[in-house]
Amino acid sequence: MRGKRIALCASRKLDEMTTLIEKQGGTAVIRPAQGTVFLKGSELGEEMRAVIAMQPDWIVFTTGIGFEALLEAAEREGMAAEWQRMIKEANVAARGYKTVAALKKIGVTPVAASEDGTTKGLIRVLGAHDFAGKKVVVQLYGDTAPALKQFFLERDASYTELLPYRHIAPDEETMATLYKEIVGREVDAVCFTSAMQVRFFFSFAREKKEIAPLLDVFRTDVVACAVGKVTQEALEEEGVSRVVAPEHERMGAMIVTLARCFDA
Repeated sequence: MRGKRIALCASRKLDEMTTLIEKQGGTAVIRPAQGTVFLKGSELGEEMRAVIAMQPDWIVFTTGIGFEALLEAAEREGMAAEWQRMIKEANVAARGYKTVAALKKIGVTPVAASEDGTTKGLIRVLGAHDFAGKKVVVQLYGDTAPALKQFFLERDASYTELLPYRHIAPDEETMATLYKEIVGREVDAVCFTSAMQVRFFFSFAREKKEIAPLLDVFRTDVVACAVGKVTQEALEEEGVSRVVAPEHERMGAMIVTLARCFDA
């Protein structure tokens, strides 16, 4: 990694990653793309009541933290019993082992679950079920999960998204700087540690810049690095064909894997 400039899109553990990069002889460039996350207030309670009234046939939980945020909101809004009863009466699908573990705390075993924690894996197991005319609610953390939405709409399901959190986009000036650095080959790699960072940055690129030069550079000269499978999947969905990711989803492992990529 000697002489390499590595852009970091994270907003936490930056000191740890910077130290690892510098020990490998590289230079860390901080370009936070995470944005700001707020738990929704009374608005979330209204959305949850609408879901209860809907009596969905399927509920898909994509993150353990999102599932738990909804449980806490139900308790806070005085509808915990109704919320849990609705979940237990529906067919439940889950993405990732943390989500499955969170569901087990209230005695729910998913009908369908992706063991690898990816949306692709979840879609694969959902493919065995019929969704025509079914009411489907999908809990999201912030990632829009376009592939999941497309899957249900193509199968004639009624599709509703439920987001416990409100996301505010990162600073546009930072995004513009990062775009310029990537397209201008001023950085050698970009490290993404969440799907939200990917969505925010590529949304900015599509709306404010040109996407084709960005994808071309990622294909040839600049390495796109993901912390794990979900983030890698988000990059691939945005059109990035070459993604480096560690086997174990850890920020330190990501930096080590990137260093090995440069050595190779």
